[in-house]
Amino acid sequence: MTAESFSNDSARPLKERVIDELRTLYDPEIPVNIYDLGLIYALNVDEDEGRVEIQMTLTAPACPVAESFPPMVEEQVFTVAGVRDVKLELVWDPPWTKARMTEAARLALGML
Repeated sequence: MTAESFSNDSARPLKERVIDELRTLYDPEIPVNIYDLGLIYALNVDEDEGRVEIQMTLTAPACPVAESFPPMVEEQVFTVAGVRDVKLELVWDPPWTKARMTEAARLALGML
């Protein structure tokens, strides 16, 4: 099963499928997906309405993709079967730190 078909398997909860899709998106400067990197601060999913609300940050406010990356994330989440509305808010507080990364992300970056 491909990552795309896995993320759109409508038998699984919508939130799980959205997380799978977020894990296909990588920070342009760090070879780790944005979910495991800890850039997603909040993810609220209304299964019945197909509504997804995301609060995310970037590794730094001066990130060169600060303008283009959030809309790209929104567009990618819209590809998940059952998603009918996506609201993404870019936040800077609290600032991102390496402590937000999952163990898998730290392992991938040789930080364990």
